This record gives sequence, structure tokens and C-alpha cells, in this order.
Amino acid sequence: MSSRDYYEILGVGREATAEEIKKAYRRLALKYHPDRNPGDSECQERFKEINEAYSVLSDPEKRATYDRYGSVEGIRDFAGFSTSPFGSTFGSLFEDLFDGFFGTTSRRPRPQRGADLRYDLEIDLLEVATGAEKEITIPRHETCSSCGGSGSRRGTQPSACPHCRGTGQIRYSQGFFSIGQTCGRCRGEGRIITDPCPSCSGEGRVRVERRISVRIPPGVESGTRLRIAGEGECGFNGGPRGDLYVQLEVLPHPVFGREGNDLVCEVPIPYTTAVLGGEVEVPTLQGPHRLYIPPGTQPGKSFRLKGKGLPSLRGHGRGDLQVRLTIKVPTRLTVRERELLEELSRLEAGAGEEEHKGIFDRLRERWG
Repeated sequence: MSSRDYYEILGVGREATAEEIKKAYRRLALKYHPDRNPGDSECQERFKEINEAYSVLSDPEKRATYDRYGSVEGIRDFAGFSTSPFGSTFGSLFEDLFDGFFGTTSRRPRPQRGADLRYDLEIDLLEVATGAEKEITIPRHETCSSCGGSGSRRGTQPSACPHCRGTGQIRYSQGFFSIGQTCGRCRGEGRIITDPCPSCSGEGRVRVERRISVRIPPGVESGTRLRIAGEGECGFNGGPRGDLYVQLEVLPHPVFGREGNDLVCEVPIPYTTAVLGGEVEVPTLQGPHRLYIPPGTQPGKSFRLKGKGLPSLRGHGRGDLQVRLTIKVPTRLTVRERELLEELSRLEAGAGEEEHKGIFDRLRERWG
């Protein structure tokens, strides 16, 4: 046991939190690790001292006892108290700290979940309004039926890797440490395939095209992502399949625009209908609809048809259809149409002159 103060060894104060102690230990352990300082006996001793201090200060009960006695010597004979740098506390932290840094990996192949897949699907506005059931074809990997995913020819099994003896790791001793590195021959699997399956060439899975039915709920928008569980890539070593994500793109409609759950369309009407009023036929997703136009309707006027829009994705209610009117100006006129319009123009001009005269008459009466 070290005779130095444990707080001093880790470079923290006595009021340091558990996280501050752990952070200090990580920094010092990396600095003085024997593998980073080969042949340096002073660093090895320092490393032992750091682990001894951390094994005490990282345990709340041991730390409280240490603080109560006030010195290392006071707790040397405390029942059940151990400051061995090779205890369970150090072992678990060492794995967490140096896993990956020095190449430590799992000794046996573990089940791994398959990868997720994405499919981009285009739909039209009518399918948004009613919902739809679509069939799609996706390429994906599935477990090889010939070998059941083992990668070995039917009737045979993978054998233990002779290089690592089935552990998946090659271990090297460095002082009082044993460092593991992934076996290069079996790539950490711990086994090798000596007689590969001819159907999958030893991979354990094959690439196929699978038809999948996708239910599209009413009211979706562009960018909506539908998750279909378990329809992604197959897993490894018995792991579960990934998921399939279907990304929706709503195609533009030639007549209707969209504003949330509302639809918008422009309907041209004759000049005479705007002036005199009347009924016009407007399109909706449910079919033609008769709309009454009051006399004197101005260009750009909007009419709202309740419930003629798109359904809510949450299933509550529908949006509206906004009909915006434009004036349809004819490009060709018959002789009779021209005569009538010219007569109307003269009448409007005359009415304008009378109104103009009326204004000056009223001014003269007032100021004359």
C-alpha cells in the first residue's frame, strides 16, 4: 500500500466528486500506462499507485472509511478493506477505459441486428386523400437457406480458429498486464469456415428481391417516413432483422395546390358571370361541384368549400377547398360579341362623362 495521500496521488481535492475522481484517474492511467512507457519502472510504480488510490476513492464506503481515519495507515487493518490494484473495481474500469484503445474485443461472435433500409416512394394527391396500399420491391440480404446462416456447407460446421484457439483474441503479456488484440485470421469470430456453403460463398446470407405491401394512411405529406418493423437486412449470428423506412414524396397535382390540409385551385369565369352572377362548375377531389357566384364578384375573390380538402393524418376532420376566381378574357370575338361590347363601352364612357359633369356642377353650386 502506498504511504502517500490518495487525493494527492490523483491530484484532486478532498471535496472532489466521483466524476472528478474518475476523470483524474483516466487522465493519469493513460499517461502512466506501461504499454505507453515500456521499460520505465518508475511509470509502472506510479501506475500501481494510481490504481491503488482509485480503488479506494471510487468506492463510497472505502472512501468514507479512509476519510474517517485520516491516513492510509489507519485503515490498513480495516476488516474486508482491500486496496489491491487488481480488485473488481479496477478490473471493470480498466475494461471500460482501454477497450478499443488497445484493440480489446469480444471473444465470441455475438448476435448483431441487421441494418435498416430506406425506400423512396412517390404517391399522388388522390392517394393522400383516400389512403392507399402499395406494393414495392426491395433488394435486401436474407439468411442463406442452404446453410442456415452458418456459412458452412450443409452437414458441416465452422471449426475453432487454430490461431486464437476459438477465443477471437491473441493475448500478450506486458509486465503484470495481459493485453488482448483481435485475431487477424478469424477477425475476432473465434471460428473459421473450412468448407464454405456454395450458395452464399461462406457469407451466410444471400441477396434477394422481396415484395412488400405498404399501407399509406390518408393525410400524409412529403417527407413522411413510414417504419415497417423487421423488413430490413437480416442480422448476423442469429441477430434480429433491421427495419424498413419508406420515405414518401407527394407528386405535384396539375389542378390543386396544398396548404396543410386545405386544397387551393384557381377557376376562371367569364366577365359576364362576374358582373351578373351565376353558377359555375368547380373541380374537387370528390368530383365536380356547383358554386354560386354573386353579382359584382371581383377578380381574386376566394370561396371556401368546407370539408372538400384533405383528411387529417390524425384522423380528425378534413381541410377545406379554397376556390380563387380569375376573369377569363376571350381572345377571339364574333361580330355580334364585338358589337355588344362596343355598345357597352360607349355606355360606360357616357356614364363616366355624366359623372364627371355632375362633379363640376356640384362644385359650382358650392363655390359659385
